[in-house]
Amino acid sequence: GTARIWYAVSGEELLKFSHDGQVWGAAFSPDGDRLATAGDDGTARIWDTGSGEELLNVPHDNWVRGLVFSPDGCWLATAGVDRTARVLDATDGREFAKVRHDSVVWGVVFSPDGRRLATASDDGTARIWDAALGEQLLEVGHDGGVLKVAFSPDGCWLATASQDRTARVWDVASGAELATVTHPDQVWGVAFSPDGNRLATVSSDRTARIWVLMDS
Repeated sequence: GTARIWYAVSGEELLKFSHDGQVWGAAFSPDGDRLATAGDDGTARIWDTGSGEELLNVPHDNWVRGLVFSPDGCWLATAGVDRTARVLDATDGREFAKVRHDSVVWGVVFSPDGRRLATASDDGTARIWDAALGEQLLEVGHDGGVLKVAFSPDGCWLATASQDRTARVWDVASGAELATVTHPDQVWGVAFSPDGNRLATVSSDRTARIWVLMDS
C-alpha cells in the first residue's frame, strides 16, 4: 500500500506515500518535484517530493493501473481497470479527455511532444489519441492483451509489449508494422534506447533482452 522514495546511493528511505490498497505505478514529474501514484483504491494521487504532502487526489471508477506525466509536467494520464485512460490537469485534477477501450487499460504514455497519448489494453490493441481532444488517431493489434507501450525518442515509432509473447514496433504515421521480436512467454515491458536504435524488452520468461532495430 505504499510508494517510497529512496536515496539511490545509500538506499536510505527518504519518503513514504500511502494508499488504501496496493500501489500499481509511480511516476516522477519532469522536474522531479512531484510524484504521481496509481492505486487499487481507485485513486491517482500527486505528492510533493520535498515535503511528502499530498497535492492532489483524483478518484476513478476502479483500480488505476498506471500513470505518466506529460513532458511539460502540466498533464497526468492514467490507465484504469474501468477500461478508460484519462488526461487530467496535474494541478487541479480537471479532466481534459477520457478515452475508452474494450477491456482493462494497462499502460499509457505521452509522445515526446506531448500532443499524443498511446494506450495499451487487454483488448489486444494499442491506440494513439490526440491527447487534448481524445480523438483516436491510430489502432494496432496483437493476438493477446497489450501490456505496455513506448514512443521512440523522435515520436515516429511506437513499441508494444504483449501477452502474445511478442513486442512489436510500428510506424506512427501509417500504422505499418516495422519489426517483431519474440520471447517464450508474455512480454511485460518495452523501452527504446535514447538514440532509438535499440529496443529493450522484459518477459515472464525471466529475461530482459536488448534488440538492434538499426545499426548505429
